[in-house]
Amino acid sequence: MKTVTFPNGTIVPALGMGTWNMGDSDSRRADEIKSIHAGLEAGIRVVDTAEMYGSGRSEKLVGEAIRGRRDDVFLVSKVLPSNASRKGVRRACEASLKRLGTEYLDLYLLHWEGSEPLEETIAGFDDLVEADLIRSWGVSNFDTDGMREVERITATTPCAANQVLYSLDYRGAEFDLLARDHEAGIVTMAYSPLGQGGDLLRAPVLARVAARHKTTLGPASPAQIALAWVLRQENVLAIPKAGSPKHQHENFAATEITLTRDDLAEIDAAIAPPRRKEPLAMI
Repeated sequence: MKTVTFPNGTIVPALGMGTWNMGDSDSRRADEIKSIHAGLEAGIRVVDTAEMYGSGRSEKLVGEAIRGRRDDVFLVSKVLPSNASRKGVRRACEASLKRLGTEYLDLYLLHWEGSEPLEETIAGFDDLVEADLIRSWGVSNFDTDGMREVERITATTPCAANQVLYSLDYRGAEFDLLARDHEAGIVTMAYSPLGQGGDLLRAPVLARVAARHKTTLGPASPAQIALAWVLRQENVLAIPKAGSPKHQHENFAATEITLTRDDLAEIDAAIAPPRRKEPLAMI
């Protein structure tokens, strides 16, 4: 499987697991846990969550799912901007660790930029690294201006990742952000790589491209083409959500697909890349 490399040398598969809206329903809980297990068994390592997701319910579900398997997981969580003061970061991280049932996070992100000075937040992240509560830190929903501000701030450890909305229907990051972060050695984490609401997956171009590809599960699907399209980028880590083992296996099968130049040209003709700087979309 294709991999990404973080600044501290950690290498993980380029396909991870997102958990937004997971843990909110008792009726879906067993399937959601089985889905995470299926991903780990397939070789996926990254599990992404946040204190905001279900007000901690997602973290609790992830904690249950990875119990006894912590060494198999590269665990990511995020702090809310309202908790991102230097002291607040410590309190929020400790609360997340308790819900997750672990002693450390592999990566801790600022969920989006808020009113707290970035210097304070990053100092808090450095404190957490020093205390062995996190292994690395990063940001989320930061555009190029925000990343320049992060780079300007002196920190003991470097920014490891920038998690952004990136999919075929949100291509704005391609204009300059992806290349800028790649050159800086920062991993781009792509959330919602399959788009929102299902409209993207009904695009005729994805059906046409899918008809030319197969996976070990059978003919490729438009969703697998959309995911393979994100995974084609260097040092981009996609974190789609999968609420069932079946969905998880379908996501994993997308790693078998290599899109051709003709595929990519046809996709670009139907869903054009950005031709000018756009505000970074976020959800």
